[in-house]
Amino acid sequence: LTDFTAEEIDYCVNGAYAEGHFSSPKVAPLHTLNGNTEILELWKGPTCAFKDMALQILPYLLTTASAKAVPDKQIVILVATSGDTGKAALEGFKDVPNTRILVFYPNDGVSPMQRLQMMTQEGENVGVCAIEGNFDDAQSGVKKIFTDKAFAEKLDKMGMMFSSANSINWGRLVPQIVYYVSAYCDMVEKGKVNLGDEINIVVPTGNFGNILAAYYAKEMGIPVKKLICASNSNDVLTDFLKTGIYNKNRDFYTTISPSMDILISSNLERLLFLLSGMDDKAVSEWMNLLSTDGKYQVSDEVFASIRELFESGCCDDDGTKATIAKVFEDTAYLCDTHTAVAISVYDDYVSVTADMTPTVIASTANPFKFSASVLDAVRPGICEGMDEFDMVLGLHAETGAEC
Repeated sequence: LTDFTAEEIDYCVNGAYAEGHFSSPKVAPLHTLNGNTEILELWKGPTCAFKDMALQILPYLLTTASAKAVPDKQIVILVATSGDTGKAALEGFKDVPNTRILVFYPNDGVSPMQRLQMMTQEGENVGVCAIEGNFDDAQSGVKKIFTDKAFAEKLDKMGMMFSSANSINWGRLVPQIVYYVSAYCDMVEKGKVNLGDEINIVVPTGNFGNILAAYYAKEMGIPVKKLICASNSNDVLTDFLKTGIYNKNRDFYTTISPSMDILISSNLERLLFLLSGMDDKAVSEWMNLLSTDGKYQVSDEVFASIRELFESGCCDDDGTKATIAKVFEDTAYLCDTHTAVAISVYDDYVSVTADMTPTVIASTANPFKFSASVLDAVRPGICEGMDEFDMVLGLHAETGAEC
């Protein structure tokens, strides 16, 4: 961020990560799952999801930038969410001067806790809207608004301009790069690796932003052997990383890991741009094919680079619940549904490759955000007749885990 002064960066960082904003003094601590595997807990922020890591600092970055670039404009933030981004963005931007924020979420595509978090958001400048459809519909609708020149001109006359809190905004990705750097430093500090040794990174992802940040960290010098992309039943990324063919023409599944219920992974375009040697024409052609035909195939050269960098796998809901139960039984560690997908995919990777490289698994949400699914996994059938709040209490009572 070379157009920010050191003082401005300090202001943004200290404002976002000040003592008391996160429940851990480490902000993004590591938890040892076993001798070889560390869980990077990214959900210690105010909304209990990894989106807080970026969305607590984004309002500082955005308002600092707008004061320098467009001081006479009010910034209107549009957000599409599959659950966690929406609440984290609302919390981050609530009552931030000279901003407004409107969040769109799929009516049947978020957990009850995620919906309640958004619907009860405080703040004079916030708004929430449920849509009929899935996250891809919400994301496509927001992108369409962003590219409507007539609407932008009308907004400009009103002294406003659009921005986004989704990971299409570079201000979302920058902070995510940082926590992979801090995770590596913590691995060294804990004696898990020597400085310079390689690690693997496993990321449950739908929109590809979180794992793209890990790729950027690798490009900036963090020694990473493999980036392992974990998908749920919406396995479009798994198939792409194995074949080089991206095909969204498939069934869409509403799963117990809803933040990954995505078939159009926007941030993949950024990876393709870099791996193609910044060939914008080739990437544009692939994106046009995705829009018109629902699929595209990358060049042999790009696919060879992908295969060298990435491994991938997927896990359905039954596998997710089985993983939650097994991890809790074996280690007394309670993980959410998205983290369980990552653990399952990593276990499959190790069983096939026997690769025992020290590994960091990104844990993206507090298990209490998905109490129904997590409680049903560790105590099958117990949820019957419980409401969302009973399940939170029940999950604590059954596991002893702190929410």
